[in-house]
Amino acid sequence: MAELKRTPLFPVYAEYGGKTIDFGGWELPVQFSGILQEHEAVRTRAGLFDVSHMGEIEVKGPDALSNIQNWITNDASKIEIGQALYSPMCYPDGGCVDDLLVYRLGTDHYLLVVNAANIEKDFEWVKQNASGNVEITNLSEQIAQLALQGPLSESILQKLTDYDLSTVKYYWFAQDVTAAGYKCLVSRTGYTGEDGFEIYVDAEHAADLWKAILNAGKAEEIVPVGLGARDTLRFEARLPLYGQEISSSISPLEAGLGMFVKLDKGGFIGRDALAKQKEEGPKRKLVGFEMIERGIPRTHYEVQVDGRKIGEVTTGTMGPTVKKNIGLALIESDYAKIGQELDVIIRNKPVKGVIVKTPFYKRAK
Repeated sequence: MAELKRTPLFPVYAEYGGKTIDFGGWELPVQFSGILQEHEAVRTRAGLFDVSHMGEIEVKGPDALSNIQNWITNDASKIEIGQALYSPMCYPDGGCVDDLLVYRLGTDHYLLVVNAANIEKDFEWVKQNASGNVEITNLSEQIAQLALQGPLSESILQKLTDYDLSTVKYYWFAQDVTAAGYKCLVSRTGYTGEDGFEIYVDAEHAADLWKAILNAGKAEEIVPVGLGARDTLRFEARLPLYGQEISSSISPLEAGLGMFVKLDKGGFIGRDALAKQKEEGPKRKLVGFEMIERGIPRTHYEVQVDGRKIGEVTTGTMGPTVKKNIGLALIESDYAKIGQELDVIIRNKPVKGVIVKTPFYKRAK
């Protein structure tokens, strides 16, 4: 059996009661104090996540932008230095290689932040599909990433830096921020549906920065947060998880990510397949639903209408904030209407649910 990979923060998990699991080949904390407590802390106060397992791929050179434009579905030509962009990255058939963030660090200098399980695959994919004068480097092992999320995030992080964090707008970032004495890139982004920051720092300083942030947030009752609450938080906000809502066999159009597919920007890998799918209308759509009858939906549970399978659940759980049993499901488009009743097969029995508007949770501005 392959040995599990560990982030630079692994040695400090135990100090905070972290219980670890195998997550895509990484030994990561599923929880510290408990999933429900951690979820609630992020929604109402602040939580700190170790997301150092995420990958960072540097792309620089005169042809950096033209390559990125070919790799991703969104339009990177629109972003300024200091701005971030979310995008799917597709195969020629329209299925997703990954979804990622593009950070524009300089004129011909970018950073791609990719999902942990896809680092090697993505790195090989972009190298295979590179042309011209471009340098591509996998920096994943050198960079640690912490995510500070929740309504009190800014006030906590501000205690550790002279940089005015209120000037960092949503989906923008600041380079060369000194936080707790360490040089960081601080980005106003996240995966929870809350305000907050993703903080990139040299791997060797990650543990010290982690402790400094938790100490700075003691008065605000900050908590360390594991993967369990990370999943329930992103799910309530309808943020996709690679391997569930999007995958090599699920296109961004099927997953409801059409706003991140810019068919008019010029050619890119997967464009023809996505243009055809858009013209014909996707045969499957991702929908949100809540249970009418008692039962908790789970990933891969079958979804039926009138005893016929129409799709399956991609993510399902009890939503800790919305206090309902809810799910996302990829189903035949004909049934993808608000108010449509459906059956989720739980322990071989049909349990009634209904399609509802998503996201399930949206923070008050």
